[in-house]
Amino acid sequence: MDLINSFLNWVVPPASMVMLACAWPALCFINACEWLYDSYYSENMEEKVVIITGASSGIGEQIAYEYAKRKANIVLVARREHRLRGISENARRIGARHVMIIAADVVKEDDCRRFINETVNYYGRVDHLVNTVSLGHTFYFEEVTDSSVFPHLLDINFWGNIYPTFVALPHLYQTNGRIIINASVENWLPLPRMSLYAAAKSALVNFYDTLRFEIKDEVGITIATHGWIGSEMTGGKFMLEEGADMQWKEEREVNVSGGPVEEFARLIVSGACRGDAYVKFPSWHDIFLLYRVFAPNVLSWTFRLLISPHGARRTSLIGTGRPFAEVSGRPLLEGTSPRRLLTGPVAVSQQLKME
Repeated sequence: MDLINSFLNWVVPPASMVMLACAWPALCFINACEWLYDSYYSENMEEKVVIITGASSGIGEQIAYEYAKRKANIVLVARREHRLRGISENARRIGARHVMIIAADVVKEDDCRRFINETVNYYGRVDHLVNTVSLGHTFYFEEVTDSSVFPHLLDINFWGNIYPTFVALPHLYQTNGRIIINASVENWLPLPRMSLYAAAKSALVNFYDTLRFEIKDEVGITIATHGWIGSEMTGGKFMLEEGADMQWKEEREVNVSGGPVEEFARLIVSGACRGDAYVKFPSWHDIFLLYRVFAPNVLSWTFRLLISPHGARRTSLIGTGRPFAEVSGRPLLEGTSPRRLLTGPVAVSQQLKME
């Protein structure tokens, strides 16, 4: 058996690459035909019911506007009810048939049951469930001195998607509906300062890829994967749900820029209505998958060159410092640099608070 495996290790990878290269033009043609067919017969969302979690800003907000253009009935779910009111008015002006706002915490199963039941009781159905909640971080794992931050990260990025899906799935079966997931390229592309975030997103993608086989074609699943995009997160804010700020902005070491959130939201909704299994923005990130499988060392060397550290590491407050409001005995104002306020060793555990 060892001899057979050794032989296959040498033969299968290059043979597969040759076959893929030969079949690439035909695959591109087939994919183009499928795209045209699915676009022509795209799902009509008029009067259908869409639940969007994490809708208080960022990707969730823009997705709400895209569904509004398609004249859907929209249910906006987030913790910040005051933010949802303004977004609901915007969605109505754009074209939404009806907008309902519900303040809820998606990491609590009871809250998820409440907003799903309220939706079904009012509209009688659920057609699309869009999960956009996300919590990012920019600390090195070795910097963390308080591990209580770990469950918060995994709760939001994983369970904050699973619980709404678990509760809504029976209703989605009845309408042959669709689940849309906001993932990230970090689920397979390793980047520094994102270890826990990447792990949670990887678990999320694997869960929904597996669920897709379990539920077959009775409920569709669209996994949207993005790189850096121009949202509050890339602008330097931590988020507890898509757009729900932590209590301070981080002064980033690297200026980050990316594509517009509006474009990503448009691609997500268009792909979901076409029935796409995956939506990727930008799609050129996929080339790194080949390197990861066939030349992982090249990928590793490239990232080490491109993302080489300059100067000493700076401790991030999340999970490593004092509670936000206690730093230097005064609250941190938006835009204040934590590096100017920390004057000694960080030892007291901090708390994550949601709006």
